[in-house]
Amino acid sequence: MTNPPESCRPQAYQLFAEQLPIIETTGGLLNAAIAISMHALDDVEPTAIDEQLQNLAHRVSSRVSSQSNEAMLAHLHDVLFEEEGFQGNCEDYYNPLNTYLSAVLEMNLGIPISLSLIYKVVGERVGLEIQGVNAPGHFVCRVMTAEGWMIVDPYVGGGVLTAEEAFERMEQVTGRPVPRTPEYLAPATHAQWLSRMLVNLQHIFATNDRRSDLAAMSELQSLLDYSVY
Repeated sequence: MTNPPESCRPQAYQLFAEQLPIIETTGGLLNAAIAISMHALDDVEPTAIDEQLQNLAHRVSSRVSSQSNEAMLAHLHDVLFEEEGFQGNCEDYYNPLNTYLSAVLEMNLGIPISLSLIYKVVGERVGLEIQGVNAPGHFVCRVMTAEGWMIVDPYVGGGVLTAEEAFERMEQVTGRPVPRTPEYLAPATHAQWLSRMLVNLQHIFATNDRRSDLAAMSELQSLLDYSVY
């Protein structure tokens, strides 16, 4: 652990810092995201969140008789979107709870980046290859299939997008033209994934004049930036 934080809860800061050497693993990404929520919520148990995600993965894998990606993907969507009903929280989009995994798992509501994380973790645990896509204004996932990468939007119930539809969604969210360049559909590093989560929260806390929480997220951002650069 580096210097003690001034604003972030020490247990959250320490857990986040411990993930940085392994941040490009899915476990490191997951635990760093959990650490972000530990600053704000009193009852966050990383092992309990991991068990919830593992239970979802078990429900998927227990239904598949073959090991084909297509079968795994179909059952993954059945469990997450049809049965659990994970979806975007359109009515209260800027609530910080939408970013905290324990709350997202409880509400089955979130924002694109938190829903994408749940999708990635559960999907990878049943053998799929899933990456985040740090698109302008809208975070999505891409999944490897027999035909190549397929873009999936967990925010809208796992809808499948063509590249052009993904660009159109970016334009809808940002309200401006988006160049059709491959870099906007490139996979996100886990550091970029976490940075976007932190930037989202910093924006919310700045807008609502929650200065202590803003400072706490800035401390985590500084840790992340230092580890990357």
